[in-house]
Amino acid sequence: MFLGTYSLKLDEKGRFILPARFRSELAGGVVVAKGQERCLFVFRQADFEARAAELEQAASTTKATREFNRVLFARAFDQIPDTQGRITVPPALRTYAGLTRDCSVIGVNTHLEVWDAATWTAHELAQEAAFADQDEEPHLIGS
Repeated sequence: MFLGTYSLKLDEKGRFILPARFRSELAGGVVVAKGQERCLFVFRQADFEARAAELEQAASTTKATREFNRVLFARAFDQIPDTQGRITVPPALRTYAGLTRDCSVIGVNTHLEVWDAATWTAHELAQEAAFADQDEEPHLIGS
């Protein structure tokens, strides 16, 4: 499970060091893909392959499914983190997510998201009220 928020810096080559807490889990390979709200998703290779298999089962006869698959897979890339735990984000994905030097990596249970730090801060603040106003789901609050 991926949890927490981590600050990181992109270097001049578009690389960042994965949070130390997750390096061993991600050492076998990652897939970086476009996420919603202009962030990037970082999946374990095996988790992305499982998600791809699920998407394969979806009805490809719908335009929405075809378009989602095109956007997700067209710019996705896989790689093995280097010995220092760094991965490189291609220029097209850096541009899509508006990544500058300062970034935030957040744990979202099954994957990580990479955000421009200022964009993440603004997004998180904007969502606080909606989060606070959510009705509690009985199955989520422990019995």
